[in-house]
Amino acid sequence: MRRTLQFATLAGAMMLLAGGASAQQFNGGIPAGWNCIGTCGTLGANGVVTAPPVGGPQYGFVSTAGSNATANLPGVGGSGSPTNGSLLRSSAISLNAGQNLSFYFNYVTSDGSGFADYAWARLLNAGSMTQAALLFTARTNATGGPIVPGFSMPAPEATLTPASQAIQAGTTWSPLGGSSNTCFATGCGHSGWIFSEFILLASGSYILEFGVTNWIDTAFDSGMAFDGLAVDGTPVQAVVPEPISMVLLGSGLAGIAAARRRRRKQDPEDEG
Repeated sequence: MRRTLQFATLAGAMMLLAGGASAQQFNGGIPAGWNCIGTCGTLGANGVVTAPPVGGPQYGFVSTAGSNATANLPGVGGSGSPTNGSLLRSSAISLNAGQNLSFYFNYVTSDGSGFADYAWARLLNAGSMTQAALLFTARTNATGGPIVPGFSMPAPEATLTPASQAIQAGTTWSPLGGSSNTCFATGCGHSGWIFSEFILLASGSYILEFGVTNWIDTAFDSGMAFDGLAVDGTPVQAVVPEPISMVLLGSGLAGIAAARRRRRKQDPEDEG
């Protein structure tokens, strides 16, 4: 019984690592252990938000629609102040200095004029919940300037592709609720999928945070979609705090096989 349990555990771990490259975070809903404040969810291609370039067919999202929570990013400027918003935080993941953290995002806003809603993603230190790195920003911009990165916001430390993105027409997206397919003055639309990647500066335990905020009022909602979260190309949900190397797994399986052979020599009648 014990040998069978060991084999099943090791084989299961090998299947997890072997299948990790094709595993996607949001196909089964928000991952277990992630924490939502406000309005969060998962969805497939819908309205102006197409299926993500990698991952999918489901992506995660946060939206100001229907949220009574307060969520904002420190250091955001401009005339006015934040109102309601939403946050989604991952469970803690262990990352090493030099690893590449990457993902895709798509900002959608029905607001415009001076109502500069915004969205962001950042990396938090799991213990203190202090910011380790700002990964991207996006903001409603009525001047016709870029919405990515967001104006009057702290500068993101990640590399974005494209580095700057103007608004694209279209606000039809069901997570915006009653604001879907509406537009308040110049500035509404969506960013399209943007790629973000960041090289870790220090090893540690981290939490990913995705957020979106209404600005000045709670009318004409905004939201953000995201998917393809990966560390060195491996989906985040497959990264565990204490990684088990393939070498150790192989050694464990070889050890079990050797033990079974020794037992057969000691007991020729044992065929299992």
